[in-house]
Amino acid sequence: MGFLVNGTGHPTPGYQSYERPPEPDRSERTARTARRTALTISTIADVAAGFLGLWIVLYLLEANGANPFVSFVHSTADWLSGWAQDIFTMDTEFLRIILNFGLPALIYLAVGHGIAARINRA
Repeated sequence: MGFLVNGTGHPTPGYQSYERPPEPDRSERTARTARRTALTISTIADVAAGFLGLWIVLYLLEANGANPFVSFVHSTADWLSGWAQDIFTMDTEFLRIILNFGLPALIYLAVGHGIAARINRA
């Protein structure tokens, strides 16, 4: 404590009383943490959408599926869009790929940036 107190609630004679320092302002630290969290969430959404978009581009450019990089991007895009596979079953493969991988990319962007915006406002 800052001072000794006798039974009366007053400082004991001979000891100097002092004011307690103000509590640290945590609002700035909380705001920085919120901004960092929002940035992390939006970055994860951007990376997920980037993989999906990259796979669409590689598919449209007829990239070599045996290439390890192309295979990695394809498997990552498949995993990220697993919940949305075959929502659209078009006869045109080109359109099916764009819709089945593009829709999840847009949803990841919308949800990720929406959550980040909400965290920044709080």
